[in-house]
Amino acid sequence: QVQLVESGGGSVQAGGSLRLSCTVSGYSYSRWCIGWFRQLPGKEREGVAAIDSEGLTNYTVSVKGRFTLSRDNSKKIVSLQMDNLKPEDTATYFCAIDPTAIATVGWAGARFPFRGQGTQVTVSS
Repeated sequence: QVQLVESGGGSVQAGGSLRLSCTVSGYSYSRWCIGWFRQLPGKEREGVAAIDSEGLTNYTVSVKGRFTLSRDNSKKIVSLQMDNLKPEDTATYFCAIDPTAIATVGWAGARFPFRGQGTQVTVSS
C-alpha cells in the first residue's frame, strides 16, 4: 500500500520560509515522479514543483527562484524548501507520486494516482 505523508506546514509572515517534507512508503516501482501541488477550497490543484527518479526538476513560474526541491533516496523523502513566501502561496500543499510522469513541462497533467493528505501553508502580509 503506497502512502505519502507530508509534514512541515504552518503559518509565516510574508518573506518567511517553510520546509515541507514528503515521506513515501510502500512504493515499489523503480522509477517515479513526485509532484508538489497546492490547492485552495473549491479550486483545481496547481502543480508547484516536481522531481523524478532521473533527477529532473521542474518548477511553476511563480515559485522559480524561491522554492527548491531536494531528495533523500535512502529515507525516501522529498523536501520542498520555500523561501520568500508570499500571501498568494497560501494553500493546502500535498505531494503525490506517479510511476510514469517526467519532471518536465506538462508534468502536472499526469494522473498522480497516489497522494498524501496535505498540509496547510498560510502566509500573512
